[in-house]
This record gives sequence, C-alpha cells and structure tokens, in this order.
Amino acid sequence: MDHQTNTKKATGYDKYVDWKIFSIVLALFFLILFIPTPDSMKDVGTEYKVGPQAVINRITNTFFQKDSAGVEQWQLLTAKIMERNLQMGALSKKRFVSRDLKWCTKEGIPAVKSNLDRAIGFIDTQVTDEAYSDLMKASLKLRKDDLQYEQLAETEKKAATKGAWHIQVAIAVTIFVVGCFLTECIPLPGVAFCVGLILVFTGVVGREEVAGLYWSDSVWFIMGSLMFAAALVKTGVDKRVCLMLFKKLAAPDVKWITLIFFIVITPLAAFISDHALAAMFLPIGMLLYQNSLTREIPEDPELGKILMIGIAMACNIGGPGAPSGGARNVIMMTYLNDMFGMDIGYYQWMIYGMPFLIIMIPVTWFLLNWRFKPSIKSLAPAMKHLETEIGKMGGWNKKQVWALCIFLVMITGWFTEKSIYDSGLFPFRLGIGVIAIAGAVAYILAGVVNWRDYQEKVDWGVVWLYAGALIFGRVLDSTGAAYWIARSVMDLLTPLGMNSGLPLMAVSNGLTAIVTNLMADGPAAAAVGPVTLNMAGLAHPGTSFLPFMAISTAISASFAYCLIIGTPPNAIVYASGYLTPKDFLRVGIPLWFISQIVLALMVGLYWSFIGFGDLPGF
Repeated sequence: MDHQTNTKKATGYDKYVDWKIFSIVLALFFLILFIPTPDSMKDVGTEYKVGPQAVINRITNTFFQKDSAGVEQWQLLTAKIMERNLQMGALSKKRFVSRDLKWCTKEGIPAVKSNLDRAIGFIDTQVTDEAYSDLMKASLKLRKDDLQYEQLAETEKKAATKGAWHIQVAIAVTIFVVGCFLTECIPLPGVAFCVGLILVFTGVVGREEVAGLYWSDSVWFIMGSLMFAAALVKTGVDKRVCLMLFKKLAAPDVKWITLIFFIVITPLAAFISDHALAAMFLPIGMLLYQNSLTREIPEDPELGKILMIGIAMACNIGGPGAPSGGARNVIMMTYLNDMFGMDIGYYQWMIYGMPFLIIMIPVTWFLLNWRFKPSIKSLAPAMKHLETEIGKMGGWNKKQVWALCIFLVMITGWFTEKSIYDSGLFPFRLGIGVIAIAGAVAYILAGVVNWRDYQEKVDWGVVWLYAGALIFGRVLDSTGAAYWIARSVMDLLTPLGMNSGLPLMAVSNGLTAIVTNLMADGPAAAAVGPVTLNMAGLAHPGTSFLPFMAISTAISASFAYCLIIGTPPNAIVYASGYLTPKDFLRVGIPLWFISQIVLALMVGLYWSFIGFGDLPGF
C-alpha cells in the first residue's frame, strides 16, 4: 500500500513567480500608492495622529489648567485613561472608575497603583457625572469634527500627513495581498515577507519592530498545533482516534462523515477555541484521505478538499453561538456596555446566536457537498484499513500513551487557561500558543518525536503565511485603514437612504464581513464596531436596534470564509497541502452571501419578534 503512505504536496511551493500576473498586481499596488492622498485619509490621519494628544491637552487644561507637559503623573494618567475610553466609546464616568491596573496594562497605558488610585479618586469625588460627560462629548467632537487638517500647526500637519500616508500604504498592501492570494502569482509564504518589506521601505514601521510584528500567540499556536499533529501522525494515535469517531457509522460515506464534522465541531466552537478544534481534526481529516486512496484511484483531490474545507467551515460557523465563541463577541459586548450602558448576558446572547448555528450546519454541509464532488464516495475501505493497521500495532505502546497524555493535557490547558487566570489562581495568562509550543517541546522531552520529525512534517510555509497575515491585519488596524474603510462606506449610505433600519444593519454586516477576511476577527470587530454602533445610536437611540447591531456585527466578523488569512482554521487546514486559495472561494463566496441573508432574516423575523428586554423595537 505504498500509494497510501503520504500523498501530501506543498501546493504552489514549487512554482516560480508568474511575472505576467504579478506585474498587474504590482501595477495596482503602485497606482494606489502614488495617487494623490484623498482628503478623507488626511481626516483620519488627523484623527489618529493628532487627535489623541489634542484630547489629552483638552482634558488637562479643563481639569488642571495646564497642558499635558506640565501636569503631575496622576493627572496625566487621568487624561490618558479618559482619552482611551473616548476611543472605545466609553463616555460615562462609571467606566472610568471601573478601570484597574490590568486594564491599563492591556491598553498600553503606563500606570502605578498610587497614581491610578489618585486619578480614580479625583474623578469619583471631584467631578460630577454631568461635567465628566460634557467634557467627553466635547473631546469627541474635537477629535472627530473640530480638528481640521488645513488649520493644523506645521508640526501637527506633518504628523497628520504621515498618518494619511500610512493609511494609503495599508490600502495598497491590501490590494497587493488580496491580488497575490487570489492569483497565486508568487509563492504565498513569500507574500508574507513582502508585506514586512513594504512596510519598512515605506516607513510605516521601523527595522527594529518589523520582526516582532510577525509573532503573536496565534502564530505560536498554529506552529505548535502543526507540530503536535506531526507527533500524533508519527505515533499512530490519529488512527486510533479516527476509528473511534467513525467506526459506528453503518455507511461511512463522505457526506455523512462531513456531517459528523459539523455536528461535533460547530457547537464546540461556540465554547472553545476554533484554533484548537481545527488543529485537533486536521490529522484526522488527512488520515481519512490518505487511507481512502486505492490503486484504481491513487489521487482524489476533491476528497482532500471536501474534508479539509469541511473542518475549517465547521469551525468558522460555530463562533456566533455564545460569547465564548471568539474575541469579536466579547469586544462588541464591551462596546455596547461602554457606549450605551447596555448589557448582554451569556445565555441571552445564546438565545440570539444559537439559531444561526442550527440553520448554518445543514446549509453549509449541503453547500460543501454540492461544490466538491469526490470520486471516492465511501470511506469504508479507509475504516477497514485503519482496523488492519491498528491490529498490527497491537495494544497501546509507550510512545502512543505519552502522545495521548500530552495531547489531553494541552487540550485541558486550552480550555481552562483563561478561566484559571481570571480566577486569580495563576498570576499571568499563558495563552493557547504558549501551551501548544509547550506540548510540542514535551513531545521531544518524552522521546515521542525528534526534531527531524518536526522539520519534515510541519508545513513551515503556513506558519510564515499566517505570520504575514498577522502583520497585515495589525497595520490595517493600527494605521486607521480599517476605520477609514468603515467610515467611508458609512458616509456613502446617507444619500442612498440606507442609514437606518435593516438596510443600515445589512450594509454594516457586509462591511464587517469584508474586513474580517483581511484581518483577525477581533481587530475587525474592534475597528468597525464603534462606527456601526455610533450609526445605530444616531438612527435608533434607546431601541433594540443597538444590541442587535452589536450582536450582528460580532456574527458578521466570523464570516471569514474566503481567504486563507481570514481565520486560523483556514490556515491550519491549508497546511494539509490539499488546498489552493481558490478552493476557499468555491465555498466561501456563496457561503458569505448565504450567511448575510440568514443573518438579515434572523434580525427581521426572529430577533425583532422576541425583542430585547424592555427596549422598544425599531
């Protein structure tokens, strides 16, 4: 059965640059880069680069009658916390006094307890709710409306121009990345390095920081998950787990196995990391494919595609089910509370979100089996082959026991590390990436694998690919480019009469769903959320439209179906070597539109019918 060993191929890695297509992508990139900077970009550049300091000075002058350069440390801290709250839409005094050192650290605000206590005491005892609210509203107006590029001082204008240039570069990089991914005119890991080089050569980031931008907990997780998948495959644990999952099927047909993927993975993705689920099922999907090939059909690309895409999409549609389904959900819940003082409970969210999963499981499963037509229909031979292979193994050996135990410890760590940190039992968060790498190292220490196994069996190109996606998403967020896109689209709605009601929600959902395919779902929600919620507050203040907009924005931020870089599950299954970027589009584009329609119908028919607490409808 030599044909069943390992048919994995590094898709596209053996190709050279297709200069005919790459030249078109480059031409579009330079066109965006060198056109005159639009005034709207200068406005956002002003808001991002000049606005924060202008707001801080406004606050210190109002409270302490001095510019920020002349105040005491606790007074400066007061202004910085208020300015950061302003960016988040948290305009109430209550939000200020609830801040702590952990929050300051998370937001990058240097603080010590004595200064923070003094700042909170000042706001709590010496500033009335009305005075605080008035100053925050005046500061918001200053940042968004009163600061005019043409009226800035020379040094401020220089900073705003630089900010506008960074936005223009980010938009040009977006065109470059999407063009390269859709056409595969250059090896995809090479795109990741091009992004960093462009950002350095255009002055957006410095040479010292660009390397650090390529790494995060998510990248460590993808790297660690591919490493432990290699360990499971080497020891044969993947075969035992696969047989346990599917041996009870009376007819192990491809369509029923993919349905099991959705029934098992999708609900779990509402409560645990979709990264972890994709990593857990990747070796199972690869094993099913490799052991289903026969001498008559030594290759069946469509079978590999349907199994891999099925795992990714099962992960992607599960997140909206509960607040724990992704950072985007918690971000929008926080924004809603900060901006309008409205709370969404955990189980309350599930009432609105879980029906989406119930609808999308059969819809996505049907779409998957419609778009991919494998030649091999029955995986019964694969099940028989697995039974034979496991029979040859005999009982569990030492390496298999170690591999399974370490794997279970890792899974437990992924599920519990946040709750352990929140409970105070551990002084700092480990993160799922650190736990994944710790597990990969544990496999080496236990003698389960050696480094050669990792070197040969891990697709390191995918690791760099996602690292490049990370830096790309960070730049879209930090430069204000994502915010500029959101604001520009929303500005177009008013003359079209789509600035209220369901049309506004539908457009904001579509906008969020586009942005989330270009960057991580959390930053996408963070960038678009304040814009959509502000529009909602202006259109339908004090109604159920506000929490509905928060939930629908979070759900739309999970529609990263179309690009490899859209979400970690996409990148993880791409590491199988059975997929091309265009395969995601085959399912992703129709699923993107279907999800929008389902969400719009849910809002109009289901959410509006049950309402939201005592809030009036819209």
